[in-house]
Amino acid sequence: GTLLNVSVSDHGRSDSLLLSWDEPEEGAKGYSLALSSLGLGTLLQNGSAGPNTTSFWFHGLTPGTRYEIEVTAMLACMETISQTITAQTSPSPVRNLSLSSGGSSTSLWAAWAHGPGQRRGYSLALYHSDSQALVRNISIPPNASTFLFDGLLPGSEYALKVTTLAGSGQASTSIHQWTAPSIPTQLRLSPGSSTSLVATWADASGAAWLHLELRNLLTRAVTTTLSARRGLTSYTFQHLHPGTQYWLGLSATAGSYTAVGPNATAWTYPLSPGNVTLSSADEQSSLQARWSIPVGHRDFYLVTLREGEDSVPTRNISVGGDNGHVTFHGLSPGKQYSVQVTVVAGPYQASAFSTTTWTEPLAPSGVSLSSQGSAHSLLASWEEAMGEGYLLALSPAESPVKNTSLLRGVTSFTYKGLHPGTLYTFEVSTVAGPYTSSPQCISNWTFPLPPEQLTLSNGGHSTSLQASWRAAASGSTGYTGTLLETKSQKWVRNVTVGNDWTNVTLEDLVPGRQYTLEVAAVAGPYRSPVQSATDWTYPLAPAGVTLTNTRRPLGLSAFWDKAAGDVDQFHLQLYSKSHAAQRNISVGPNTHNFTFLGLSPGTQYFLKVTVLSGPYRSSSHFATEWTYPLSLTNVTVQPGRRPQELHISWVESGGGRDHLVQLSVAESLSVIRNVSVPRGVSQLHLEGLVPGSRYRVEIISQAGPHRISSQTAIGYTVPLPPRSLSASPVSIAWALAVHWEAAPGQRDGYLLSVLEEGSSARPRSLEVGKDSTNVTVPQLEPGTCYLVGIWAVAGPYRSLPKNVTSCTVPAAPTNLSLTNPGSSSELYTSWKEPPGRRDHYRITLYSLSTQSRVQVQTLSPDAQNITWTHLEAGSRFAVQVTAVKGLLEASSVNVTQWTHPLAPANLTLGSPSASALWVSWAAAGRGAEGFVVDVHDTASGTLVGHTVLGGDARSHIFRSLSPGTLYSVAVRATAGPFHASTPNLTHCTRECDALLA
Repeated sequence: GTLLNVSVSDHGRSDSLLLSWDEPEEGAKGYSLALSSLGLGTLLQNGSAGPNTTSFWFHGLTPGTRYEIEVTAMLACMETISQTITAQTSPSPVRNLSLSSGGSSTSLWAAWAHGPGQRRGYSLALYHSDSQALVRNISIPPNASTFLFDGLLPGSEYALKVTTLAGSGQASTSIHQWTAPSIPTQLRLSPGSSTSLVATWADASGAAWLHLELRNLLTRAVTTTLSARRGLTSYTFQHLHPGTQYWLGLSATAGSYTAVGPNATAWTYPLSPGNVTLSSADEQSSLQARWSIPVGHRDFYLVTLREGEDSVPTRNISVGGDNGHVTFHGLSPGKQYSVQVTVVAGPYQASAFSTTTWTEPLAPSGVSLSSQGSAHSLLASWEEAMGEGYLLALSPAESPVKNTSLLRGVTSFTYKGLHPGTLYTFEVSTVAGPYTSSPQCISNWTFPLPPEQLTLSNGGHSTSLQASWRAAASGSTGYTGTLLETKSQKWVRNVTVGNDWTNVTLEDLVPGRQYTLEVAAVAGPYRSPVQSATDWTYPLAPAGVTLTNTRRPLGLSAFWDKAAGDVDQFHLQLYSKSHAAQRNISVGPNTHNFTFLGLSPGTQYFLKVTVLSGPYRSSSHFATEWTYPLSLTNVTVQPGRRPQELHISWVESGGGRDHLVQLSVAESLSVIRNVSVPRGVSQLHLEGLVPGSRYRVEIISQAGPHRISSQTAIGYTVPLPPRSLSASPVSIAWALAVHWEAAPGQRDGYLLSVLEEGSSARPRSLEVGKDSTNVTVPQLEPGTCYLVGIWAVAGPYRSLPKNVTSCTVPAAPTNLSLTNPGSSSELYTSWKEPPGRRDHYRITLYSLSTQSRVQVQTLSPDAQNITWTHLEAGSRFAVQVTAVKGLLEASSVNVTQWTHPLAPANLTLGSPSASALWVSWAAAGRGAEGFVVDVHDTASGTLVGHTVLGGDARSHIFRSLSPGTLYSVAVRATAGPFHASTPNLTHCTRECDALLA
């Protein structure tokens, strides 16, 4: 047949379809059309078309729906041609599409209403309006009606296109919207100059436009408004008023959104005043400051008055911004001032300074003129006055005026090279800048010069002195003098003579006394500095000089009588014809005797006494006497080379003849030896004495009629060492028992030394009484060998030592344990290391099952554990650890443990009768301590039989069981707390014997 070539289109209408076809070649009488739902076959619409018609509209269809359409052409002779096609209406677009930010600067909310008809989903495309860039392209299900776009740029315009999809058809709707702008941050407004302000901010990319408004806060008027596009971050406002406060407001816009941002205030810099001057005012001690008012505004002027060269601020005055002068009153006279005028506008200032000026000074006060005892100078001084300096003038009667200028800070001046004894007038004025004060005046004299070359001498006389000098220079009117006793400064007499005198004799003075004469020249009201001279009158010799002997202490005593007059000191000269050396001693004036010590014994001495007064002396006649002999010194008594000997030595002091050595027993004081030795011998050896005894020695010396004994010396003979020394350990304590026998002779006691063998520490010492022959040394280290030494002690001396070595019993190990690590052939032994030392450990393992010793091990002294292997399974063992030191031992307590047993082998079950079950097995290894047999009903799991058997059992019969029942049997081998079981084996008891029969 001929095809109709049916085609379909909607021409943009979602509720209609237009069918078009080709007319058959032979023509058609008409056409019929049928529209059905696709898939269901339900006829929805039909229609007809006349001949020569090639199109037809179906209206009122559902958008986005697939239809089946049949077109039938009616031909001649009742023939027809049909063609069926499928078609889909276009989907309808969404309705009420909206896009809003909700005030958010980073998100947009899309919402819409579904259009009529069907759809298979929506496609959402979001574009950035400025860049036309596709931001999001999202497909969502057909029932969705909202969507949130987030992560967007603040203050930006976006376009959204929502496309409804149905088959290959689609319908779109678009909308535009802005995100809310973000507010710029960190707004700063700061002065750029006196007529400009610089505004800066950050984060300016979040708004399409920025609007800036600058206001003059003084006039409240808007000075400048500015709109700037996105991205601008600073702006400078020009042509502003100096010293004025401005307010800047900032807002951000994007589309219809406007966000008010931060604001800031700032001042422009003020201009400094001009032509600042400081000059004298009409009132005294006042100054007036003036200046020119600068352009612009200001809050006020701060006028600072500065004083001195360092410009130290002294006064601050605030005046209004329209003022141009200020006066300072009550200032200090003679001071330098300057002024600083500061314009203050907000936080900013601008200053200008004046030149310096002075206030009129006052004259100095407290003026003085002093010679200070000088004949050629005067010291002028005054109190400090305020000013720049001083003008000085000095005018003697016969000389012109001397003018001098001084700087400030100087309050004295010394005039030198003046004439002695002359009257001078002094004037001083204060200078400050161009000003000079009225002068202050004062007068004074210079001092006269003293006499020269003043001398005082006795001329060999005991009661008179003669004074002489050279005349002073011009200016003196005479001389005045005072005679004093030098030592007491007591006044003796005054002397006054004319200026033509150059010597005077002073009579009726005391012999041997020192005098001082003070002489001064006089001129006007002043005396010159005093010149002094001193000398002694000649002394008189002493009388009644004698020399006597003293025994204790050994020496010679001198005596003499004082003569008339004064004495500074007495000088004693003692010498002997038999010695080249002599003694020279000086003593005070009130001393009339003296004892000479440290002289040679038995020697004749001569004495001369001399009086000293100043540089002068007078001597007596000679006196003579003899000294006593001295006893021997450094008498020592030492032991001899053998215990029965003593060695005595001494040092001779001189002056003696023979020596008698007396020896006595110290306790009885009776003399047992008298030995005479000649002078020159200084030692003696005595034999045949008792060892370890205390002796007393005394030596008597003789010189002429005098005898004297030495100090008593004490000595000891060395004791003999003890005999038969032995040491043995004490079994119940860590100690050593030491025994010995006493040797012949005497002793004070014994000294024992106990030293740990191999140790570098100090040995332990014990003192024992002289009658003891044994001692126990406690608190020693267990298992340690010691070297024991013993000495007999007599006084500071010891005998030769006796030594012996012995060891203490070692300490037994503690906390012994024997544990099973889960093995049938191993046991683990450990113990705590005991204190002290040992040579080794001996560990013994016993089998309690066989009543025999199994193993013996020797371990190092620091070992603390051992593992026993290859043991019999299911056996009980005991272990003991012994610490060994030489032949000494200490054992721990015994502890026991079992090895794990082995499970029984060859488990066999039988049922000798309907109610009995026979169990047999074979023991593994040596067997076990016992066996436990359990029988369970296999069906219910109930324990029906349990028995405990000895280690020799190998079978057992359970009776009273149920006939024909399946039982499960297990046999466990036990050893102490451990057991090992066979696998369960099942077996049935017989049926009832009657039934079997």
